[in-house]
Amino acid sequence: MELGLIGLGRMGGNMARRLIEGGHHVVAYDVSSEQVAAAAELGATGAGSVADLVVRLSPPRAVWLMVPAGKPTEDAVTTLADRLAGGDILVDGGNSYYRDSQRRAALLAGKGVSFLDVGTSGGIWGLAGGYCLTVGGDADAYRRLEPVFQTLAPSPGQGYGHVGPSGAGHFVKMVHNGIEYGLMQAYAEGFDLMQAKPEFQLDLADIARIWRHGSVIRSWLLDLAAAALQEDPGLEQVKAYVEDSGEGRWTVQEAIELAVPLPVISLALQARFRSRQEQPFSGRLLAALRRQFGGHAIRRPE
Repeated sequence: MELGLIGLGRMGGNMARRLIEGGHHVVAYDVSSEQVAAAAELGATGAGSVADLVVRLSPPRAVWLMVPAGKPTEDAVTTLADRLAGGDILVDGGNSYYRDSQRRAALLAGKGVSFLDVGTSGGIWGLAGGYCLTVGGDADAYRRLEPVFQTLAPSPGQGYGHVGPSGAGHFVKMVHNGIEYGLMQAYAEGFDLMQAKPEFQLDLADIARIWRHGSVIRSWLLDLAAAALQEDPGLEQVKAYVEDSGEGRWTVQEAIELAVPLPVISLALQARFRSRQEQPFSGRLLAALRRQFGGHAIRRPE
């Protein structure tokens, strides 16, 4: 099957390779000409621009976006909306906000273009293990591109599916990432407690290895924790500064709008905020208050 792919970063480039190795014809474009050249070496047809990519595809066309959420995706959708025609399909495989996906689907529907929002999970490991894909949008467009989803998924019958109308794919991925926040935070806290108990001289890497098999808390995230602890047992090469890419915030905001309690995910998001503060004002105020009411000692900045 022929597919246009825009965005050849680490995940997009790996997806291009998996598709090519799966027998699909990929027409690839990226703002980086080096990335386009690398894809061409794998067997893709390189394009010099978005317009060039569209021209190189045979109607009815299918174009997959793997670009950052927000303005880059918005700009790409706007550009493609002026170039695609009735019967074409546009796929957004990035981490876009689901309401943006609903709006984009409505915009493209007015031009006769189908829009599929695909929540894509798998990270840098997707090339070898496949990607988990939750697809929202028109069911007929989904069926037309199912061979592509089957190639990208872990197997033709696992790890992908049509989950609902426009926006549903990215909504499910948003919740997926919120759950991920909570799981990661739970692992981090548990290992933190164990490393704080020096009398047992616990080997955290070995404990992670043991838990990976048979334990009720085994998971791919635990596999990754074991690998990280094996490489750097004290995590001395890692700063305790954790970014968030937006999905956790959207998940918590949605929970507030729907009045659905999400204490674990909400606190996991707050913990990420806290990780970025070396000398938080709130902590300094707490220390000042203890000194004010009880005369407790404070520690001065060095």
